[in-house]
Amino acid sequence: RVKVEELLKEIVDVDGVAHLTLIDPARQMPKDAEKLVSGAVKAGTDGFMVGGSTGVGSTIIDETVLAMRRGIEKHHEEKPIILFPSGVHTLSRHADAVFFMSLLNSRNLDYVIREHIKGAPFIKQSKIESISMGYVIVEPGMTVGRVGEVELIKQDDIETAKGYALAAQYLGMKFFYLEAGSGAPTPVPNKMITAVKKNIDIPLIVGGGIRDAKTAREKAQAGADIIVTGTKLEEEKNLKQALEDIIKAIEE
Repeated sequence: RVKVEELLKEIVDVDGVAHLTLIDPARQMPKDAEKLVSGAVKAGTDGFMVGGSTGVGSTIIDETVLAMRRGIEKHHEEKPIILFPSGVHTLSRHADAVFFMSLLNSRNLDYVIREHIKGAPFIKQSKIESISMGYVIVEPGMTVGRVGEVELIKQDDIETAKGYALAAQYLGMKFFYLEAGSGAPTPVPNKMITAVKKNIDIPLIVGGGIRDAKTAREKAQAGADIIVTGTKLEEEKNLKQALEDIIKAIEE
C-alpha cells in the first residue's frame, strides 16, 4: 500500500494542488458521514480528514471512520482517511494515517506536545501511518482558536507566519498548515500564503473559510499545495456540485 504522505505529495507534483474534505464527527451521524463521503468521492476529492471536534469520544470517531470507509468503497476507489485529532480521545485504529500535528501557536502545552505523548503509544500499536505537521491558527481563528488557547497570527503579520513555517520545516515536520478556523468569514490572506510558500520546501496546507470555487482558486494560485474544505459545504443542498466546482477551480 502506498504511504499517504507519498500519495499526497505525488498528487501535488502531478496536479499542482490536492483537495482534502474534512468531516467533523460531531456534525452528523455516521450514516450521514457515509453519504457525505460518497458525494465527495464522486466530486473528485483526493482524500479525507476526520476530526476537528473536542466533544466526541473514540466510539463516535471509530463509527464515523468505518462509515466513511463504506462511502469510499462503494465507488471502488482508494481515498485516504487521515485523522485530524484534537486530542488522544479522537484517535482511531481504522484510519489510514494521522496528522501528528503540533498546534505551534497555542499557549497550552497540551496542544503543543502533551496530548502527543499520550497518543504516541496508541499510534505505534495500531500501526497507522504518522505524518508530522506544524499547525498554526490565523485570525479570526473561530472555535479552534478559542478552544486551542491560541495566540492568533494577525492577518497582516506575514513575518510571524513565515517564522512558524520555517521552524516547522527545521523541526523535521513534513507538512505545514495555515488555518483560519472552520467557518471563518475571512480565510488566510493570499499574501501570507504566497510569502510562506516561497519560504519553505515542504507542502503547504490551507483551510478555514474556503467555501466557494473563486476563493479556492485564489488560495491555490497564491501557493497552497493542499486545499481543505469542510463544515460549511455540509450545509450545501448539493454537496457534490459545490465540491466539483471547487476541485475544478483549483486544478485550472
